[in-house]
Amino acid sequence: MAAGNRKAKLKAFFDGAYSRPSVFQITPERYAEAAKRHKALAKRIEVTIGESFDEMAPMIGAVDIAMGFRFPKEMIRTGAHSLKWIHNTGAGVEHLMPLEWLPARTILTNNRGIHRDKTGESALMAVLMLNNRMPELLASQRARKWEPLFTPPIAGRTLLIVGVGNMGGAAARVAKKMGMKVLGVRRSGGTHPAVDEMAKPAKLLKLLPRADFVLVTLPVTPDTRHMLGARELDAMKPGAGLVNFGRAAVVDYEALRVRLESGRIGGAVLDVFNPEPLPPESPLWGTRNLIVTPHCTSDDLEAYIPKTLDLFFENLDRLLSGKKLKNAVDRTLWY
Repeated sequence: MAAGNRKAKLKAFFDGAYSRPSVFQITPERYAEAAKRHKALAKRIEVTIGESFDEMAPMIGAVDIAMGFRFPKEMIRTGAHSLKWIHNTGAGVEHLMPLEWLPARTILTNNRGIHRDKTGESALMAVLMLNNRMPELLASQRARKWEPLFTPPIAGRTLLIVGVGNMGGAAARVAKKMGMKVLGVRRSGGTHPAVDEMAKPAKLLKLLPRADFVLVTLPVTPDTRHMLGARELDAMKPGAGLVNFGRAAVVDYEALRVRLESGRIGGAVLDVFNPEPLPPESPLWGTRNLIVTPHCTSDDLEAYIPKTLDLFFENLDRLLSGKKLKNAVDRTLWY
């Protein structure tokens, strides 16, 4: 369907993502609501919302802007002669790498920051579950065993956040409100107001033994793949818990599974996997003291697409004004 002013200067194509869960779908109704919030900008573009990128093929040469998640790489490489900007409706862009298919002139942006508020809430949930040994209690329930487990409060315990960006920063703020000590790792080593002590990745091994809980919120890049491998997992405090809200490849899941089964690591909450959906035959489903959530903890059911469209219009304003786009992806860093 088409929406917007047909005299607009720019043509945009949105993948409606109707094959994905509704939280990610860009419907005509959702676009219309966003257009009302950004009336002047909406008049500057002509938007076509398709059920998939297949519908973009007849107009590929005239498209200035594309938004979606899994882009038709070959179609764009060979036919997108006017493409100025594509927006990825997820935060991770590893599925788009390497970017040889993307014209050098085309800017890639992502959804960094859209997940922030929900991630903070979900990170608190996960850490509280591990602190209260909920994986063990759930196992006892399934086994119909009455086995009380008594735990200390969360205040005073230490959380190490590996990847203090938008998502990690949100988790840090929530953890501080709960009275936790917060350690952080980020590429720049730059400070964060909710992090008591920040370090660069080279110092990760020194921080791991101090943490009661480790939260991973990193994207996967050539530098972060298996950043938490067997050596790092063995450096964790015995019985500590691990949460991964970043990407599966950042953590060696087989090494983690072995340490969960042995009790070396006390519990884990994993929200990201490779592949997804997690196959029924995966041993992770039955791993001791592991809670599996199907990549859903950071996505706001009501606000994900409205926030995404607001970010789109903010960047459209920047594009029309000749300003740098927000969330521009560095082609070498992968985020």
